[in-house]
Formats: sequence, C-alpha cells, structure tokens
Amino acid sequence: MLEDLQQQRIECPHCGHHLHVTLDPSAGDQNYYDECPACCSEIHFVMHIDEIGQKIELHVDADDEQVF
Repeated sequence: MLEDLQQQRIECPHCGHHLHVTLDPSAGDQNYYDECPACCSEIHFVMHIDEIGQKIELHVDADDEQVF
C-alpha cells in the first residue's frame, strides 16, 4: 500500500518554473491549488491513488480554461 511521502518534480503551467512537490498518498485522492513560488499563479493539482497498480497519478494544470 502507498503510504510514504513522495517527491515529484513538476513544471509550472504558467511560467515553466520547475519545482518539487511532496505527495501524501495516505490522504487518498486529492484536488487542490497551490501557488507557484516564481510567478505566484495558482496551480491546480489533481492526485489519484491507484491502489491496484500501487502508483500515484498526478495531473497539473493552470485551470484557466474559460467556458462561454
């Protein structure tokens, strides 16, 4: 079972800055926002825990799509 904290290197979808995030699979699936330390824009994180495959799926986006 995935219980240990894991580090993941991502790229800010706004400015391209590389940063490291800590993933905590013990809390289950997560959907949250965090701020890029370089450009201060909000980054949308969606984390899914695949219990069967024993892996973490992380999706990162700018969450700035507009619907008309």
